[in-house]
Amino acid sequence: QVQLVESGGGSVQAGGSLMLSCAASLYTYRSYCMGWFRQAPGKGREGVASIYTGGGPVYVADSVKGRFTISQDNAKNTLYLKMNSLKPEDSAMYYCAADDGPRVNGFWCQGAPAADFGIWGQGTQVTVSS
Repeated sequence: QVQLVESGGGSVQAGGSLMLSCAASLYTYRSYCMGWFRQAPGKGREGVASIYTGGGPVYVADSVKGRFTISQDNAKNTLYLKMNSLKPEDSAMYYCAADDGPRVNGFWCQGAPAADFGIWGQGTQVTVSS
């Protein structure tokens, strides 16, 4: 059963840091595009960063570039999002997502929209106070 479980959210002051984790139960013989998305109240789901498990460059949204880092630990089947210099506007529910459809490759994984991902975690809340 494919499953994604996020953890690591919480409340921090502006300028602080958090590390989100996404424990993935996926088919190890397949390559996936895995990404982090966020959704603030009243807003759409925004792509934050993504990585193709088959290799290639990572994608990081301009809004978080230089502050957020996406990484993966294949041995632990875990995806991470390290968030530094957090701002109040980073407050949102953060979701881990994955997809392995026939169109998925390293190029497709660069900024693919939320609607194209078929596997989602339950989300973890991040709140940044000023």
